[in-house]
Amino acid sequence: MCLEMSSQEHIKNMRLYVGGLPYQTTEQDLIDLFAQVGEVASATVITDRDSGRSKGFGFVDMSNDEEAQSAIAQLNGTTLGNRTITVNEARERQAQGGRGGFQGRERRSNNNYRSDRY
Repeated sequence: MCLEMSSQEHIKNMRLYVGGLPYQTTEQDLIDLFAQVGEVASATVITDRDSGRSKGFGFVDMSNDEEAQSAIAQLNGTTLGNRTITVNEARERQAQGGRGGFQGRERRSNNNYRSDRY
């Protein structure tokens, strides 16, 4: 038995970054918007882990590069709700090194604000 993948199975989805979203935007809203341009594999609205509120951006995975490029061309700079959205190819997530947490506070200038207060 010979197992061959079709040429479409070799194509990797292209992930798009979508910024400037109205805070009430749902994943289904993103799917509906991008489905006008091509086949949407998935959509995610990024939310704050504590409050559950949208952070105003998300990601859409398009089924192929051609449809993704078409989505960028057609949707970047358009209005969704009352906000202008940004659509571009998502970049790999950068390493978080040095952001937030104690390490981030330690780098601030030491003007003795807290030591004078307490």
